[in-house]
Amino acid sequence: MSNLAFNSIRKTFGPTVALQGLDLDVRDGELISLLGPSGCGKTTALRIAAGFEAADSGSVVVADENISNLPAHKRNMGMVFQSYSLFPNLDVASNVEYGLRTRKVDKTERRKRVADILELVELTDQAIKYPHQLSGGQQQRVALARALAIQPSVLLLDEPLSALDAKVRSSLRDEIRRIQTELGITTLFVTHDQEEALGISDRIGVMSQGSLEQLGTPAEIYGDPANAFVARFIGSMNEIPATVVDARAVRVLEVVVPTTRSHDFAAGERINLLVRPEDTSIVAEGDSGLSGTVVSQTFQGSSTDVGVRLAVLDVLISVHVVGSTEGVLRAGDQVTVAVDGARAVFEPAS
Repeated sequence: MSNLAFNSIRKTFGPTVALQGLDLDVRDGELISLLGPSGCGKTTALRIAAGFEAADSGSVVVADENISNLPAHKRNMGMVFQSYSLFPNLDVASNVEYGLRTRKVDKTERRKRVADILELVELTDQAIKYPHQLSGGQQQRVALARALAIQPSVLLLDEPLSALDAKVRSSLRDEIRRIQTELGITTLFVTHDQEEALGISDRIGVMSQGSLEQLGTPAEIYGDPANAFVARFIGSMNEIPATVVDARAVRVLEVVVPTTRSHDFAAGERINLLVRPEDTSIVAEGDSGLSGTVVSQTFQGSSTDVGVRLAVLDVLISVHVVGSTEGVLRAGDQVTVAVDGARAVFEPAS
């Protein structure tokens, strides 16, 4: 196992700054997802690690060795792309064996490794089939097997699931995590899908405009976002106009909402309070809260997302309710919403 480190990586494409001094350390055996919108720099970071792009400055280090000047074929990286990039004229076993042949691995060792890796990805029965005879999920598992067969120091995954339908994507995501954990291979996974990142990662790096906004465990990223960008990008957020009371409270209309997150806003300053749907609740009539009208209900099996338009503010928010609200709430009902500000994030009012 090897760690992978980006040290002050900067990369520009003409006037566009793709990476602004990226510092990131992927620990031995860890899976880190780089998550962010298109153009944020996550794929550029992956390509620099692989040796497909050269950084303007900074270094890439694997197992304490600076590999910044090594060509791609000497970096011992396993790469899996969004497109499967399989050889259509080679069967599954030959596709998996390809990297071993180019490295002139002994024939007996090649066959053993191919057999072992096909068993690991559960494709032993497909060994003599050709790519066009396989499903999309099977083809991507072949691509993963080919990347792993060379016993890479680091596994790099560039949006490997985005071409698959939702059910296959979820299943293969779990397979990748199982295989990565079983092998203990250091892995960098690039995705724009927050559900993928939350479900597969040891840690997540959220990126925006070439910068790493926050690095943390899935629970940290979701429950304690570093700023409004991260809060909005991971999960969903209600945006409620408020006024700062002091360091530990804000006022929404006449309702004082206690908060715990430190901030630099002055008393009386207008802000937006960003609150997750599960940190709001519908309370009994007469309790303290914000008045609103039910406008929609979306049943999701174990829970219901209730759309409530807050009176006076004319703001539509989502309230997460455990279970079904069928027969309990109807569109047009007047309700009172309580807001828990313990995990709320603040931003200046627009």
